[in-house]
Amino acid sequence: MSLFDKFSGWQSKFFLWVGLPVIAAIGFTFGLSDLVPSWQANAGGGTEGTFTAVREDCGRRSCTWYGNWVAAEGGEQRTDVILYDDPDGMTAGQQVAARDTGARNGVFSNEGGYTWLLVTAFVVGGVAAAVFWILALARAIRRRRTPVPAAA
Repeated sequence: MSLFDKFSGWQSKFFLWVGLPVIAAIGFTFGLSDLVPSWQANAGGGTEGTFTAVREDCGRRSCTWYGNWVAAEGGEQRTDVILYDDPDGMTAGQQVAARDTGARNGVFSNEGGYTWLLVTAFVVGGVAAAVFWILALARAIRRRRTPVPAAA
């Protein structure tokens, strides 16, 4: 009995045919555009600068700092961006060293953190869901094309 044969109930079929493609799309959408920038920040790449905290936006489980980033050598600026891997105890008006690696919505604190792991997990989860869904789809198509043996 293979793993695919265990999908028998309607909930399992719904997860297989609707849930997995949605998980794949979310993993790719939220993760793929920030995968390279988060790894570059983890490796110390990008443009050095200063992030100035303007406002904190809190949800149910976590808070996110928004503010403005200015390159250390002048010129480049980004306004209303997220500070990824923000330090504990941050306050409005506080300035911290941060780097811009081209992430869609923000810059990364020089103190480092685990954003690169989270983004990588989103992408890996999306890829795994897509691969499993494609294999299930191929198996379903193969089953439909296989002729049923005639009864003797």
